[in-house]
Amino acid sequence: MKIPEILMVETVHQPGSLAKVLQVIADAGLAIEHLSALRRDQGKTLWEITLEMDEEADRSLYERIGQLPIARFVGKSDRVFNRHRGGKIHTVASLPINSRQVLRDVYTPGVARVCLAIQKDPQAAYEFTALGSTVAIVTNGTAVLGLGNIGALAGLPVMEGKAALFADLVGLSGVPILINDTEPQRVVEIVTGIATSFGAIQLEDFAAPECFEIERQLRARLQKPVLHDDQHGTAVVTLAALINAGRHSGVDPRGSVVGQIGLGAAGTGIVRLLQAYGVRHVLGTDRNAGAVARLVASGGEGVTLEALMQRADIVIATTGVKGLIKPQWVRKGQVILALSNPDPEIEPLVAREQGAAFAADGKGINNVLAFPGLFKGALQARARSFSDAMLMAAADAIAGLAQGDELVPDPLDKAVHEKVTAAVRAAAELPGLA
Repeated sequence: MKIPEILMVETVHQPGSLAKVLQVIADAGLAIEHLSALRRDQGKTLWEITLEMDEEADRSLYERIGQLPIARFVGKSDRVFNRHRGGKIHTVASLPINSRQVLRDVYTPGVARVCLAIQKDPQAAYEFTALGSTVAIVTNGTAVLGLGNIGALAGLPVMEGKAALFADLVGLSGVPILINDTEPQRVVEIVTGIATSFGAIQLEDFAAPECFEIERQLRARLQKPVLHDDQHGTAVVTLAALINAGRHSGVDPRGSVVGQIGLGAAGTGIVRLLQAYGVRHVLGTDRNAGAVARLVASGGEGVTLEALMQRADIVIATTGVKGLIKPQWVRKGQVILALSNPDPEIEPLVAREQGAAFAADGKGINNVLAFPGLFKGALQARARSFSDAMLMAAADAIAGLAQGDELVPDPLDKAVHEKVTAAVRAAAELPGLA
């Protein structure tokens, strides 16, 4: 697994100094993810250089940099940890509490009037509380990123990250909920028991196959939007990327043979949405026979990995297995989306060198493009659930906002999330959903 290494290197402030450091890094076969000058003082510059290095990579690189006459290896930065220190979210008041009268209005005794109004009309909670802008981000930590079953507490930084993105991109309040239980029925009971506190429920990092039953039961029992982001958020952004890949290459996903490598939560969600979109011929492969059986039951065809690569026009991989797709398997003109993070099944550059028409990895095709607008649109419409129409509306909006040769737009562009929100809300307001 690749992890970020953030090096602190001091160089003499003269032409070519930094270039010599970068050449040492290049000679080690490493790519630079980020480079910034932190300060310049007394003829020397302190650089922060971010690399992605395998855990087994040779760390003698540090010594070789230090041996340069124009450079000194200072150490490694804790930038990533510093940005998580103290957590990434906190709760703030939405209005200043700066007088006794305000205090009496927002708390006792004034608040009693609002409580009684909600008792009389529960829908009033959407107007007089934060219910309509609050999402529970629920996990039991059984499938966190590419790290696997690391537990709910270890998954908290991811949940905080989701909450921070909700707040920054669409103004929603995300609340991490950690559940130390893996039995689906008990998870369902816990979430059902606290669901009244939230306008919507985002399930995150639940392992397959348990995630399917947990989501199914919660959707049946709760009259509010429930979405397992690893399935459906990933599927929405994947569909958006395929729509644009088809436009650029002339390959219509609906009429293509689509191969899905890995039939866990993400892979199953992708297949389900593609079939709803109109893709008729789906191949799938997975080491788990039960996962393949689910695919066949939904109308797909189970095949071997090699057969999939030979037959598929579009290849999507969500296995978490680094380097799973061998370069020689890539056929000219294929579209390949190797979406596992942090290490893809095949590097996009390698796939393109082997003749792929388009190739991308999970860094570029990220579900952060989908889930903020999906939830805000659903909450604005007061939808009782997420529909395929809402998911496909989000995918179409994302695809339509990509520029030039992009498969998907910039996830930090807030205008993108506004457009996704509007599209989802419009779809949600179709008869029977809102």
